[in-house]
Amino acid sequence: MTAPTLRWAGDDRLSGPPVPPWAVAAAAAVLLAAGLPWLVEPYTLTTLARIMALGLLAVSVAVLTGHAGMPTLGQVAPYAVGAYTTALLAKAGHTTGPVQLLVAAGAAGLFSVLVGIPLVRTRGVVFLMVTLAVGELAAVGADQWRAVTGGTDGLAGIPAVTLTTGGDALTVTGRYWFVLGATAAALALVWWWLRSPMGMVLRGIRDNEARMHASGHHVAGVLLATYVGAGALAGVGGSLLVATQRYVSPADVSFHISALVLLAVIVGGAHSMIGAFVGAALVVTVRDWAAATVPGHGPLLLGAVFIAAVYALPNGLAGAWRPGSGAWRPGSGAHRLRRAAGRLAPWSARRGQDR
Repeated sequence: MTAPTLRWAGDDRLSGPPVPPWAVAAAAAVLLAAGLPWLVEPYTLTTLARIMALGLLAVSVAVLTGHAGMPTLGQVAPYAVGAYTTALLAKAGHTTGPVQLLVAAGAAGLFSVLVGIPLVRTRGVVFLMVTLAVGELAAVGADQWRAVTGGTDGLAGIPAVTLTTGGDALTVTGRYWFVLGATAAALALVWWWLRSPMGMVLRGIRDNEARMHASGHHVAGVLLATYVGAGALAGVGGSLLVATQRYVSPADVSFHISALVLLAVIVGGAHSMIGAFVGAALVVTVRDWAAATVPGHGPLLLGAVFIAAVYALPNGLAGAWRPGSGAWRPGSGAHRLRRAAGRLAPWSARRGQDR
């Protein structure tokens, strides 16, 4: 009887593909994040949970902008639907976290269906401006519909989330772990969907809509399904925001948030789910922590981050991780600025010309 031999990651005798490095990095990041409650104070945990909620909103924008070629400034609308739905559920006594997430995702998805049916028939700048109007109307509705949203005062005193019906309210650490688990599950679902046959069809529509039409694909149906799915994801982000801070107001769903998220997607990379999430973390960190050292200069710091990303990383942070992505290549600053601006709607403009 011979002794068993060890097989290392680079051994040709291994049966099955090697584990990709990004998967190892993602698993390590989740494990590190799960251990943070033993390393940082509650305020930092709350801020990190808010970053994850906003990160899901950024991912929903990246899915529409980078993968579907539909640049949007209106994802804050389903984000608001998910947030206020969760707040009203909690105030009515329904504090079970998983139930809140499902109802918020369903409400945001239904809203996206109603809005998306006419929206997916538009392209390019028209789509961008109509989504901007949708986001602004949602913010105005949150501000004016006092009977439901509390108006400018917002909804305060929201009961803490629980894991089960009738269970104990989660502490700050418990809420952080709840948000972390929900965020990891949502990102895994988006990753799977983007790599499914539907995701490949979506990228084909982005690159050449006329050819996909000619191939017999239902373009409008795929785009609508994508818009609804991205809306549901934004609704989950809004629900997690309420679970974290137990308060929601029109300031949480204003145009400022839309612009902040679009900045995060540009900095992180519109074609990358993880890049958009990391971009949101960077933007919120600069806004909430770095700006505290120079009070009143938060917008200036965010502008500096944007300019640095445009000049140094024309494909965003995600592009710097890929060999041959073009990061740090010599070239004029004006050319890099044009490339950054072109990330908003290059494929949509092409589709409009094909039509």
